[in-house]
Amino acid sequence: MVTGEERLDCIVIRRAEPSDRPKLLNAVAELQNYERELHETRLPGEQIADAYTRWMLSRAEGGGLVLAAESGGEFVGFAAAWIEQMQNVAETSDSNRFGFISDICILSGHRGKRIANQLLEAIVAHFDSAGITRVRVGLLAANRSARLAYERAGFKPYEIIYEKTIAK
Repeated sequence: MVTGEERLDCIVIRRAEPSDRPKLLNAVAELQNYERELHETRLPGEQIADAYTRWMLSRAEGGGLVLAAESGGEFVGFAAAWIEQMQNVAETSDSNRFGFISDICILSGHRGKRIANQLLEAIVAHFDSAGITRVRVGLLAANRSARLAYERAGFKPYEIIYEKTIAK
């Protein structure tokens, strides 16, 4: 569990605080706009940032967490995760209760410094302390940099969803 601040290679990983909300809004908008370049289904970041941030923060209450990453006191990214409980009769009990990482965003000027890996390590440690044995993350298939970051952190593909648009 992340209780205070953890210093990792001059990066501070800590729980997000209410005062981080404006920074989270900006980061959510940046992440959304980045993903919008990868897939046409994404709405403009500024359009969804407030509602999405509220939703993300509410999902993280009660067993989840939103982490902020700082470098030299500057906000450089965040991650959000929570526990999911499913009722899939074809899955094992440990597969039906898992940690879910909904978002990781490293601001554009700070990518490539393995900050995402540090956020992932903190989230996995949090879930481990909560007795969770599986952690999952979803991402756009076209987001190659995210896939590489997750694979470097030991994540492997679990389920893959294919999509076909029907021309009208």
